[in-house]
Amino acid sequence: MTELSKFPRSRAEWQTLADSLVIETRAYIDDAFVDADDGATLSTTNPATGEVLAEVASCDVADAEAAVSAARLAFDGGAWSRLAPGRRKKVLLRLADLMEANRHELALLDTLDMGKPVGSSLGDMSGAVACLRHHAESIDKLYGEVAPTSDDALGLVLREPLGVVASIVPWNFPLMMTAWKIAPALAAGNSVILKPSEKSPLSALRLAQLAHEAGLPRGVFQVLPGFGHRVGKALALSMDVDCLAFTGSTGVGKQLMQYAGQSNLKKVFLECGGKSPNIVFADSEDLDQVAEHAAAAIFHNQGEVCIAGSRLLVENSIREAFVEKVLAAAETMQPGDPLDPASFMGAIVDQAQYERVLDYIRRGVEEGATLRTGGQALDGPGLFIPPTVFDGVTPAMAIGREEVFGPVLAVFGFDSEEEAIAMANDSDFGLAAGLWSQDIDRIMRVTRRLRSGQVFVNNWAGGDQTMPFGGVKQSGNGRDKSHHSLEEYSDLKSVWMTLAL
Repeated sequence: MTELSKFPRSRAEWQTLADSLVIETRAYIDDAFVDADDGATLSTTNPATGEVLAEVASCDVADAEAAVSAARLAFDGGAWSRLAPGRRKKVLLRLADLMEANRHELALLDTLDMGKPVGSSLGDMSGAVACLRHHAESIDKLYGEVAPTSDDALGLVLREPLGVVASIVPWNFPLMMTAWKIAPALAAGNSVILKPSEKSPLSALRLAQLAHEAGLPRGVFQVLPGFGHRVGKALALSMDVDCLAFTGSTGVGKQLMQYAGQSNLKKVFLECGGKSPNIVFADSEDLDQVAEHAAAAIFHNQGEVCIAGSRLLVENSIREAFVEKVLAAAETMQPGDPLDPASFMGAIVDQAQYERVLDYIRRGVEEGATLRTGGQALDGPGLFIPPTVFDGVTPAMAIGREEVFGPVLAVFGFDSEEEAIAMANDSDFGLAAGLWSQDIDRIMRVTRRLRSGQVFVNNWAGGDQTMPFGGVKQSGNGRDKSHHSLEEYSDLKSVWMTLAL
């Protein structure tokens, strides 16, 4: 890498780095980069320009079978699964160091691939590296158990890796979501097959190069780019995959659970959709700041965020004034060139998602919501939609109930705490919720009654690697981050010994 590529500062410097990229396009199977078995490829496109970035291997059943066979052989061989935890830690820390050293290249690949601003992608890289380091450092600090017994017995509770883990990750935070899945799985001693989204495979393939350089044994980590209904389905139906770890839509999550039941009852950990409520009470301090956070909660990453604060619930006594503040904040968050470090929003990931978002906007207008700002795609090349705010939304409207996965905010009003709680919980989803108030009694009451896997109080999306991430209801059943995710990638084995006295 050149000195310039290590420290890009301006849009021109990021472009220079982009022009120098050498993109890996082949699958990574059994310690080698290979074409798909049938030679098929898929195009990955820059949504900000329409430029085809690369033709990437499109894996299918034969490739999945080869990867699963290599993963099983590696797991049974024990070069990783039976390696001392402290030695696994060293390898994963080397991988984290390599990711950090190559963070600008990795961030750029995600920006080019799915359209997010490069500043946001750099933040993702910091999160991914922190995740690897957290789980690497944790693995030799989690102990088994000794059961309380009489003197003539010894009861041990051992933690053992699951075996072969298939990690299926989304396109909106490509490498960060990858790290959340593979870090605990690898740390626990599993073999991992990564299926990146067909919309954003490039950083995963670069990660495979770094994993090889870090010293992961043959077959322990593999990457299969391709379509979910082909290679993803093959992994899900495999009798020799022990676990599916998935982040994506609720519909696909339900399919994966069915595939697990049709095959070997493999464990399935799901982090699925969301329609998260962000509740603002009239006693909140500094409403200008709260409004900025509320706008960022939905417009960050173009609204392509599973925990996006897409339902804004505002106490009616301040609603009109507060919405005006949100509109003012939205004006500062307009989409721009993803390679410009100053851009807050970038491009929508692809044509299908772009049309989906615009369709929801049309439905919002047709169903009677009041369009306060945005609503029209930007002219020119690229798939850009500005911040869009609807007021007067009701729970019966599609934009009030369904996950748009775009920069569309639905504003509701409420008059009482009970009404706010009922409205917040009136959803099929339960991934996240926000609460803004200075009344500690109210905070504790409402927090406990919100049916959500995460509640952010006087912030949005706060937390670090020590906090579990996941939801309830149709938002899924698994947890990423923290020791809790590490525990999910291991099985408990009970050992009861009879002792001679």
